[in-house]
Amino acid sequence: MRPWLPIALTCSALVPFAAPAKGFSTAPTASLPGPLEDTVSSSHQITLHGAPLVYTATAGHLTATSLRKGEPEAAFFYVAYTADGKDAAIRPVTFCYNGGPGSASVWLHLGSFGPKRLVTGDPATTEPVPFPLVDNPDCLLDTTDLVFVDAVGTGLSEAVAPNRNQTFWGVDQDAAVFRDFIRRYLTVNQRQASPLYLFGESYGTPRTAVLANLLGAAGIKPAGLVLQSSILNYNSSGDVGSGVSCAGFLPSYSALGAYYRLDRPAPGNLPGFIQAMRVFTARTFDPALAAWMDDQTPPPSKLTASLQADTGIQASLWQQELNLVPGDFQDNLLPGILIGRYDGRVSAPVDSPLAIDGDPSSAFITGPFTQAIASFLDGFLGYGHGADYAVEGQANDDWDFSHDGLALPDTIPDLMAALARDPRLKILSLNGYHDLATPFYQTELDLARMGRHPNLQIRHYNGGHMIYLDEHSRPLEKADLAAFYRGAPGWTGSPDHAFSPGVPRLLLPSLDVPWAGAAPRALMDPYVPPAKRHPSPVAATTGEALQAQVARKLALPPE
Repeated sequence: MRPWLPIALTCSALVPFAAPAKGFSTAPTASLPGPLEDTVSSSHQITLHGAPLVYTATAGHLTATSLRKGEPEAAFFYVAYTADGKDAAIRPVTFCYNGGPGSASVWLHLGSFGPKRLVTGDPATTEPVPFPLVDNPDCLLDTTDLVFVDAVGTGLSEAVAPNRNQTFWGVDQDAAVFRDFIRRYLTVNQRQASPLYLFGESYGTPRTAVLANLLGAAGIKPAGLVLQSSILNYNSSGDVGSGVSCAGFLPSYSALGAYYRLDRPAPGNLPGFIQAMRVFTARTFDPALAAWMDDQTPPPSKLTASLQADTGIQASLWQQELNLVPGDFQDNLLPGILIGRYDGRVSAPVDSPLAIDGDPSSAFITGPFTQAIASFLDGFLGYGHGADYAVEGQANDDWDFSHDGLALPDTIPDLMAALARDPRLKILSLNGYHDLATPFYQTELDLARMGRHPNLQIRHYNGGHMIYLDEHSRPLEKADLAAFYRGAPGWTGSPDHAFSPGVPRLLLPSLDVPWAGAAPRALMDPYVPPAKRHPSPVAATTGEALQAQVARKLALPPE
């Protein structure tokens, strides 16, 4: 291997930058011949709350090095936004990433709280394509610096030889190399004293749980974790394995029945209705479902009638399939219409281009986001990388989902270990009522295993998996995030933001989709290949068994 000579390149936004001639590859066996550290910086300004904020955008690669030997592991592509003139010692820095596994972080980068965002019109599908790129008034730069990071084998991130991309395609391997990237970033940019935050979405949430514990074990204590649309325990998700209860989805089914005006009677207050559905699910539906799954005990007609009234799905279908998986709910809620997986409020005719891959809420945004990130990197950031940016990698089918002796990860023990290492650690869980990929109620059940903790806060919003795409919910989410960073008191319970003043309660999306050509392949985050899904349920640990798992994690030396 050639000697490692890191280089830092800085130029104005008007000077093009040429990356190495070698293209970046998402292939499992791909790797760069040596470390890569190339950056381009540019100065920009945005107005937030009526005041100008000058910031520096830095795009490029930084090579993660192994914790023990300091050897190069992978060249991570990242885009950092840092506010000028701030005291880095007290200024928070937040690392943001999507999941997949195998997804680049373009969704958070261009959709959520960066200085620029794409206007999608979610949940309607009538916004002009390509989506407009605008200054983001809900940008988080007034609160924290932001670093958007692409996982190895996605975006422009690639392993460094002798490693291969696939070296880091696993629950533990991925979290460890993210730890090593963050360690290097903090050191190179002299941000070791800055309050550190992790912001993960979807598969990014189990990554966050494992990563937070690994950072703590390495002597780096995060100040806060943001869990957007969580799947913290794959073994409890009815969407990744046969024989797993769909009870965690039922309140989401009910929220969507209300959205499409199918619930009878129509709920006048969604948060109150959802709370009633939590109670109904726990006390009535879950026991009946357990009996049905154990020995096919037919559900009482009174129960199936209640399910029809509360979800809009016909009683006959509930009678036939009491454990109704989300795919069947998507197919059967509206005749001739497919509703979205990421956002059930988005819908399209079953024979339309947006419905081809099973999720109109994904198909509508994938093409525009893919097109936008390429021009954004080259134009706004001045990073002429000369290679295709991989919005989706190839990691899904080759991912090692095993963790702590289970075939699929349960990362609640990791989250608890991170809290045990630093009881001051703050956790914020953000959830969309209309998300059929990571249902909010299942997240609540998973987090409940931790017991009551004053530092754990939960928020709910009108919206799907990517809550921030909703024009009404994003400002609410931003306000909650700003309060979370400030450590504002009084955040007990699970406040709800549904039906805010001025927001149409049941606005049906248009089915007139302005889509030209074939729709791109829908995203599948979180996703487990069918061959790797567990054949039978795995009970979640609680009580002493859970505490023993946490104790073992705390005793392990950092690797």
